[in-house]
Amino acid sequence: MPALNVEFSERELADLRRIAKERGTSMKALVREAAAADIARHRALEEGAEAFRHFFAAHAEEFAAAFPDDEPPAKGEAA
Repeated sequence: MPALNVEFSERELADLRRIAKERGTSMKALVREAAAADIARHRALEEGAEAFRHFFAAHAEEFAAAFPDDEPPAKGEAA
């Protein structure tokens, strides 16, 4: 499996050691878990944004009718 070396400050390293000890896990497992959680969060945000874009596109006319002042000016129309 590919690996990654990550540098931490002395304080960060001390905090990682303390947290890993408190959780009864290794520092490697702690860092991997944190990275995996952030990756999952990022993917969820991307999926949520895509779902929102799809929903908005599917209901664009309804939004335009409900919020006409928020519509961009038509071509050739002054802002």
